Amino acid sequence: MTKPSCWTTDSTRWQAIVERNKAADGHFVYGVRTTGVYCQPSSATRLPKRENIEFFDTPEAAEQQGYRPSKRLRRGQPTLENIYLAKIAEACRYIEQHDEDVPLAELAEHVGISIYHFHRLFKTTTGLTPKAYASAHRNQRLRASLNESERVTDAIFDAGFNSNSRFYETSSAMLGMTPKTWRAGGKGTQIYFALAICSMGDILVAESEKGICAILLGDDASILLQDLQDKFPQAELIGGDAQFEKRVSEVIGFIEAPEIGLNLPLDIRGTAFQQRVWQALRDIPAGTTVSYTDIAQRIGSPKAVRAVAGACAANMLAVAIPCHRVVRNDGALSGYRWGIERKRTLLNKESKG
Repeated sequence: MTKPSCWTTDSTRWQAIVERNKAADGHFVYGVRTTGVYCQPSSATRLPKRENIEFFDTPEAAEQQGYRPSKRLRRGQPTLENIYLAKIAEACRYIEQHDEDVPLAELAEHVGISIYHFHRLFKTTTGLTPKAYASAHRNQRLRASLNESERVTDAIFDAGFNSNSRFYETSSAMLGMTPKTWRAGGKGTQIYFALAICSMGDILVAESEKGICAILLGDDASILLQDLQDKFPQAELIGGDAQFEKRVSEVIGFIEAPEIGLNLPLDIRGTAFQQRVWQALRDIPAGTTVSYTDIAQRIGSPKAVRAVAGACAANMLAVAIPCHRVVRNDGALSGYRWGIERKRTLLNKESKG
């Protein structure tokens, strides 16, 4: 493992440039004052004079000082990006292999990046801090273990919690309900819901104690209600009152006029991977689209394109988690849980806003 201290001084960085050391790529870039461009350490370009270069921790830092990427770097930009993505993917695997929270310094050292750069890069790539990612991963293991273990206590320890008290401090935030209630399919949990009609057809909006837990679109209200019952088979479903109808109106208003935004608390439940995908979707600006490949790269799993599509299909919060903004690499529309025409209509509404 290469430690980050290897290339933190000007002398070690200059030596890496002289050697065209590929292992140093991703740790820093250097700007050439005479040309106004910046390069990776391993760049095959003609070696500049030492007095004509300056070092930067990241390409962004170089660009802030007025440097532009060299032609070789522009052509190789995906390679540099993949270096960062690979490091974050390795950090995610390292987190998943440990039951306890891994110190930030240890994670940064493991992948060979400075602590500050690592923390910023991890959050930019995955949408979560390392600590939040670790928590989401344990939550995923907990849900799986609750379904498999005979005793709740066994499931808690199997998921990586070293004490019951530590788990119960955050169990509601993890599951949206107590662990026993989760195992019982939401038994004893009250979920308010309402059915309505909008320009997209029928719509169902449901809310738990934590926030909106479902926004479903379709052509048959009974099917939407069945979807909700399948998600929470033992929960007490309660038809919304006048107060809850206001929630539904806000959602419909957002669908009809996306530019007004949607400011409602959400109860987002999913695996660690799904939550990474959904957070990346929420970061897509209205009126723009990205590909499934783009999302896979943003979350640090460039090969998980199919899994990204699966996470989009599992989304229970239409429009609030905007999976309609994800398209194929060629820009064509595909794979929308609530129908391609609804996807096209939503994108058209946003582009006009």
